[in-house]
Amino acid sequence: MNVTELGQKARRAARSLGRATTAQKNAALLALADRLLLDQADILAANLRDLELARAAQMSASLQDRLLLNPSRLSGMAADLRQVAELPDPVGERFDETRLPNGLQLHKQRVPLGVLGVIYEARPNVTIDVAGLAIKTGNAVILRGGKETLHSNVALVSVIRSALESVGLPAEAVQYIDDPDRAHVLALLQLDEHVDMIIPRGGGGLHRFCKENSRIPVITGGVGICHLFVDQSADLDASLLVIHNAKTQRPSVCNALDTVLVHRAAAEFLPRLVQFLEPAGVVFRAHASALPFLQQDGRLPASVQPAGAEDFDTEWMSLVLGLKVVESIDEAIEHTNAHSLGHSDGILTADAVHAEQFVAEVDSAAVYVNASTRFTDGGQFGLGAEVAISTQRLHARGPMGLRELTTYKWVGVGQYHVRR
Repeated sequence: MNVTELGQKARRAARSLGRATTAQKNAALLALADRLLLDQADILAANLRDLELARAAQMSASLQDRLLLNPSRLSGMAADLRQVAELPDPVGERFDETRLPNGLQLHKQRVPLGVLGVIYEARPNVTIDVAGLAIKTGNAVILRGGKETLHSNVALVSVIRSALESVGLPAEAVQYIDDPDRAHVLALLQLDEHVDMIIPRGGGGLHRFCKENSRIPVITGGVGICHLFVDQSADLDASLLVIHNAKTQRPSVCNALDTVLVHRAAAEFLPRLVQFLEPAGVVFRAHASALPFLQQDGRLPASVQPAGAEDFDTEWMSLVLGLKVVESIDEAIEHTNAHSLGHSDGILTADAVHAEQFVAEVDSAAVYVNASTRFTDGGQFGLGAEVAISTQRLHARGPMGLRELTTYKWVGVGQYHVRR
């Protein structure tokens, strides 16, 4: 495995892919969507090998869920690719057009970033999401998935490269580091001559490693400690449904709910919430402020434990939910900003002033009013898919779709202008 050679191949392929027409790129996406279903048996067989190794290693249930591919998930991945094919191509888009006093015409024009390096863990669907968005935007990509997804990713990359070749585009636009040795990650992070952006998708340790060791700009995100604040004016019946969705619909992902904050004036909601979520298997970590409202005859329900010192700084990725009572919206905002990782947070309220204050003061990539945090997703936002969810402020924030994978150049059109 020579990562430098992968970078050289990716750079050459990026120049070719960057010149491809929208029709060519869309044809590649549609071919890939078809091949995911046609080659389903081979892909699922490879995924089964990874799942067997995961079970043997006693990987957690939430990580095994992230790793799992099945016919339904493959169909969803194919549908996302077809949606990306239908979206407008941002490459070549002209904007901010102006004419200078001397007659020189200026505009900005979107162009691909070039070569992306994407490092991720136990989610093989990321391989398809990233490849699809990269193809549509004319970017080459070097992928490095976790060792637990090796067989799945090798099968998926083979399908991607076949789809590219079938429509006359360079297969080398998608490269894969198939050796799990972490030294290759470090080599990729040093490849500033050939790679234009690093996107890590995984836990905080991966993000820190990339930021500390990369010579290439790094976009971080995809880690979330997500909150919902139940305001005193909230519709409590509707709030039960939103919280149930945010916590249980898919608890192993980064936009799943971790903490519910409840205004003291609505604290009677807490026993109802526990009873409503217990049948779904949810267990609770209750702050001292919430315990008096949950005790019955001096005892807590079996599903409730007092919260530990680190519990409100934990991304659970499982059916665990933190509970806390706050005295005001100001305390709710203070807690959210102190413990959130800037991913997705929301308020449930009928008070428009409180909604406006929460949106203005909570510093997260996605802020919701009366909606589940589970909507923070490229597909849900109409982007087709996402390469990552950025929690940074530079270049891109939130789900990174097509436009976030482009940059721009200035174009000046004159009549043989010279500077005076």
